[in-house]
Amino acid sequence: MSENNITGIMDTTLNNLRTMVDADTIIGTPLTVDNITLIPVSKVSFGLATGGSDFPSKSGNQLFGGGGGAGVSINPVAFIAINNGNVKMLPIYNELGTIDKAVNMAPELIDKVKGLFQKDKKSE
Repeated sequence: MSENNITGIMDTTLNNLRTMVDADTIIGTPLTVDNITLIPVSKVSFGLATGGSDFPSKSGNQLFGGGGGAGVSINPVAFIAINNGNVKMLPIYNELGTIDKAVNMAPELIDKVKGLFQKDKKSE
């Protein structure tokens, strides 16, 4: 089998995968609301498959056929909340499951974070 062809397919697949997933996908861009910084944390899973084969031809040259593919799954799992040096981890439970639901719960999340930090101030 032609190593150069398989290597080319794998390189192309991995380079395209790198454009979809990087460290910023796992630890997201911080968002500051009402003096509270929220940092999204996501679980990233991916799969990769590549294969190929050489085929004889009547002209005596080897013909190559191959392909590759990859899939990515990104699920929000938590937010890191920071306020005045205090840090809290706020998990998003499995029942949410989609990014849309995590985005829709943002106002509720901000209220909960404010409440957590206010409770800490009262207990001090």
